Amino acid sequence: MSKVIINGVGSCIPETVVRNEDFLQHEFYQENGEAFPYENDVIIKKFEKITGIKERRYALQGQSCSDLASIAAKNALANSTVDKEELDYIIVAHNFGDLDKDANRIDMMPSLAAKVKHNLAIANPGTSCYDIIFGCPGWVQGSIQATQMIRCGDAKAVMVIGAETLSKIVDDHDRDAMIFADGAGAVIFQAADESISGGFLSQASRTDASVELEYLAMGPSYKPELKDNGNKFIKMKGRKIYEYALVNVAEAIKTAIERANLDLNDIDKVLIHQANEKMDEAILLKLYKLYGYEPDVNQLMPMTIQKLGNSSVATIPTMLDLILKGELKGHEIKSGDHLVFASVGAGMHINAMVYQMP
Repeated sequence: MSKVIINGVGSCIPETVVRNEDFLQHEFYQENGEAFPYENDVIIKKFEKITGIKERRYALQGQSCSDLASIAAKNALANSTVDKEELDYIIVAHNFGDLDKDANRIDMMPSLAAKVKHNLAIANPGTSCYDIIFGCPGWVQGSIQATQMIRCGDAKAVMVIGAETLSKIVDDHDRDAMIFADGAGAVIFQAADESISGGFLSQASRTDASVELEYLAMGPSYKPELKDNGNKFIKMKGRKIYEYALVNVAEAIKTAIERANLDLNDIDKVLIHQANEKMDEAILLKLYKLYGYEPDVNQLMPMTIQKLGNSSVATIPTMLDLILKGELKGHEIKSGDHLVFASVGAGMHINAMVYQMP
């Protein structure tokens, strides 16, 4: 089997900055349609304490998810020795396609991957394009698929993009709307000579779709007057997701590390989906507990959620790009470092991938 390395990373961080105080005038309702018994400043302070989010990024007016994906793709190609015509596949992970916030309609045809190919002006008909819908773990799952195709000899270069414009599919009357953000990240995976050390090492994934199916799904607005207008938005059972993730994500990461014949002490960075600061910290503490080690969370786990919010499939590739460019203070990635990419999201899905920098 071919070795698989990363050859090019890029991201698109939208220009519009939305701070927590920008939500002070919002009308927030509870799931039962009743207003909260306290002011928005209290809601926002509680939200920031739990999630760690202070601000997030939104796409510009008229900027679509495929637009963000295309910008990230161009940046990845600029950082790569792979020519765009050499790409065998373009895989775009997302969950809602190109959205129109005013119409609350999802557009997935043609696929976002095909739109990216068009925007990149790739002429090669052999560059096949498809999308993957896998909740927030979509980019990691797409990366797992890319490495499998390359390792079995079906491809030599695959671009995997995670892109989302969640600001267009949130209920403005649900306080959870403050969690979500927009963005895109792209990574090019390439076949490498066996003499090269490092590259893809292992993966683990799982799906729990019994009661877990309802933990993160679509539903009507919490504002009573809008409940029956037919529009649907992201709805989540935060406590259920937290409990599920705390029990299962660390186990999946441990499985992936063991499949790579490594120990937690061998891991230099864990890039985990930026869902919730407190939840991510709890997952890593659980991981240390599984190994019986003293925790070193801050050094092992970089965070971007404070400034960028939760952009779903885009959080991990965006974080990787920022670290490689030296733009995430206190974190760097060196040759020989072992990385873990891990995520959890709607499905419920969990996955983890272990990679060594060549």
